[in-house]
Amino acid sequence: MKYFFKYISILVLVVIAFIYSCNKKAKDNQGPETIISGKTAILVDESLLPIVEDQVAVFENQYDAKIKLLPESEKQLVMDFSKDKAKIAILSRELNAKEVAVFKQKKIVPRTTAFAIDALALINNKKSNDTLIDVDELIKFIKGDKSDIKGLVFDNPNSSSVRYLCEIAKVSSLPEKGMYSFNTNEEVVKYVSENEGMIGVVGINWLFQPSLGSKQYIEKVNILSVKSSTTSGFVYPSQENIATRKYPLARVLYIINCQGYEGLGMGFASFIAGEIGQRIVLTSGLAPMREPSHNIRIKN
Repeated sequence: MKYFFKYISILVLVVIAFIYSCNKKAKDNQGPETIISGKTAILVDESLLPIVEDQVAVFENQYDAKIKLLPESEKQLVMDFSKDKAKIAILSRELNAKEVAVFKQKKIVPRTTAFAIDALALINNKKSNDTLIDVDELIKFIKGDKSDIKGLVFDNPNSSSVRYLCEIAKVSSLPEKGMYSFNTNEEVVKYVSENEGMIGVVGINWLFQPSLGSKQYIEKVNILSVKSSTTSGFVYPSQENIATRKYPLARVLYIINCQGYEGLGMGFASFIAGEIGQRIVLTSGLAPMREPSHNIRIKN
């Protein structure tokens, strides 16, 4: 009987050691974080930074997590994403087939979640009396044809704004004449506020949620109403017009998770696409992908 209990004790220790080893291996394979805790980095299209900063601030306040944001131009971001500078990215487009293939070679299937509808805003100097612009006029200028536009100002030659307008105009690149680029959306707003006749192209979130440093410049610019072949007239980029896609330069925002395990990428994507995240989108001036629920309290 004594040997029997001794045998059982040894067997129990072996089973415990085996379970511990399996759990440790699973944890090691998961990475340094869970879906709601730990640390990670996210590559962010610079034109989308304000809304992502808002989401991260609330997420970190609710969970034991620390997220480092790496703002870059779209072209640079996609390159760094494929080189594993970070495993999570936020873009104004989905990955194309060639980009997805890069991750599939690494045995990773990108998980893409749409979480908001943003828009490109066109701005000019407040001294201008014209607050309307036709997309056809914009296309003429981008193609190098004769146009009433004096110059276009972008945040970065490799930005999502440039890529978006090139797609609309069906050109591979912008002409050199009349094109001006800086590093950030804030610099675009500043330049347009100080120079008449220029049309600036910025992410609308930078205008709805300006930084303290850019507020003084935003007060000196007009947000233009835009007309295209798909609209019945000129449409202002209000939250409602963005949500209904009446505004012709609206675009969907995506978080793309290529971690390959259940980490913060999965948790953060669920958060921003969920109830709280969609409320943050709504209060930012952008359009949520789904309308957050409304609680009605009746008081006697």
